[in-house]
Amino acid sequence: MPITSLSPDPATPQPGQLLARGVCRLLASHDFACLEEFVPERGKRLDVMALGPKGELWIVECKSSRADFTSDLKWQGYLEWGDRFFWAVDRDFPVELLPEDTGLIIADSWGGEILRMPAEQKLAGARRKSVTLKFARDAARRLQGYRDPRV
Repeated sequence: MPITSLSPDPATPQPGQLLARGVCRLLASHDFACLEEFVPERGKRLDVMALGPKGELWIVECKSSRADFTSDLKWQGYLEWGDRFFWAVDRDFPVELLPEDTGLIIADSWGGEILRMPAEQKLAGARRKSVTLKFARDAARRLQGYRDPRV
């Protein structure tokens, strides 16, 4: 008798991961480089960190349902890591739940649209340098891992 698991197949993208893919495609069309599941420091995991052509850093949190949003109590701690903060949700999400001073992206797995641009909160120079350096190093390590999984 086969053993069944209640956890989803790791090869099957979850709803939030599909939103993140669409967000990354959208931001790539605006000349941003994106990293999914970026960890700026221990205990924080951003769904998408995007580095723009002028060095701007945008954070996007992807929420696939009301329950996903209401269970996230950590998002305000993410604000100090980027110049702008966005929520990415699908067309059916109740957007009235989202704080009005944050950005809003409506997305699906194929792309998206920025509906609300948040005010810019520029990072201090030292923080910008450290986050940008970590972004670059993490991206390089991920690429190296694809080429040589044993490293």
